[in-house]
Amino acid sequence: MAKEDAADVAPDAQPQPVEQATDSPQQRLYNSRVVLTTYPAQLGIDPIPLTWGAPTAAERGPVVVSRNQDTFGKRNAIGAGGGSYCIYRALAVAIGALAPNHRPDFNMTQPTHEIGPFPAWSDPEKIVSMDPWGHATVEHYSDYLERGVDIRPTIAITQARMKLAEIDEAIEKGLLRRDGEVVTEGGELKVVKVASEPVWFLPGVARRFGISESTLRRALFEDTGGMYPELITRPDLKVFLPPIGGLTVYIFGDPKNIADPSKRLTMRVHDECNGSDVFGSDICTCKPYLVYSIEECAREAQNGGVGVVVYFRKEGRALGEVTKYLVYNARKRQEGGDTAANYFKRTEFVAGVKDMRFQALMPDILHWLGVTRIDRFISMSNMKYQAIVDSGIEIVERVSIPEDRMPADSKVEIEAKIADGYFTTGEVPTDAMLKEVKGRNWDEIAH
Repeated sequence: MAKEDAADVAPDAQPQPVEQATDSPQQRLYNSRVVLTTYPAQLGIDPIPLTWGAPTAAERGPVVVSRNQDTFGKRNAIGAGGGSYCIYRALAVAIGALAPNHRPDFNMTQPTHEIGPFPAWSDPEKIVSMDPWGHATVEHYSDYLERGVDIRPTIAITQARMKLAEIDEAIEKGLLRRDGEVVTEGGELKVVKVASEPVWFLPGVARRFGISESTLRRALFEDTGGMYPELITRPDLKVFLPPIGGLTVYIFGDPKNIADPSKRLTMRVHDECNGSDVFGSDICTCKPYLVYSIEECAREAQNGGVGVVVYFRKEGRALGEVTKYLVYNARKRQEGGDTAANYFKRTEFVAGVKDMRFQALMPDILHWLGVTRIDRFISMSNMKYQAIVDSGIEIVERVSIPEDRMPADSKVEIEAKIADGYFTTGEVPTDAMLKEVKGRNWDEIAH
């Protein structure tokens, strides 16, 4: 199908059907014709009204993205539910492991804790990358579900306990105590967890980045291999569920204290680093920062406040793990060794940009939680700090990781970031100093 700007699409244009083979039982699960896209005035297309930023869930309306036969014409969003896991769902359907018309049984799945609503939920500028009502599908949209409209939650709230060897060590050192409220007698941390999948309000996302909505739509269409043609053909649909990872919130203490200005809040916003967070790679400070922030959040909760860790799925600065490992190889092999002076250059040589996390959307989850002030922000990132402050949230104190927690090979990263403007309470290295900061050479890593 030829690519067109949304503004150039004729309102009465019809999609061109593509014949589908029916040589297997799985393929016969679908109609014989493939609908590649839809158009605003097409016969049978009647989206359920959706008003982003409306004052109540009822006035806002549900986010409906399913292509299920009973819901197809009522869709008011582009994309697919489940974030990056939508591809696995498609595979499950293709091999016959999941019925394409399966409807979830939401009985007993309601949130374990009440969060909100807060004023930001009805502010179309404060929250543009998640559905503030995504956890309350059954509560607010049961009438749609009863009529057969396929609506899926994009947020879930649960509770759990965490058992970490590092927390056991913190207890032994007297940094935390077994109080039965935050830390159990067995040394487990009590935690409330929130999982959220991305739901983008395209006009708001575009404004955050200072670009036009049409530019955003075209880039999303082109750089996903044309995966979602409705980004072009349906300018009337303003909501997009992108196939990317979401986030998880870990709350230590009473979630209601997050929005209470009389309670202290300690927080870390952490971006995924599988190599360090899970497997303990020491080339960066990600796991030490994460562990330190969990300890500090638990301690804040024990002192009567609340602690929050937000964990984003943005592996390798959102460049991905393959790119990250390519950069590691280049850093270790470059002439002169792995120096802080060339830290960002190697990333730019491989990826074309040193960071794609673009923190402009990150504060949305904080506004959803009702955050208005962060007493202790455990991060050295200037981008995260600026994004949060620019969104209207006060940060009282910035806290960097203690130097004794930094792995030796991570000094290259830390010194390069400090020189680039990241927060520090110590000395900012000069260019000459950066050249002297070196990580392990290739021979030291060889097995």
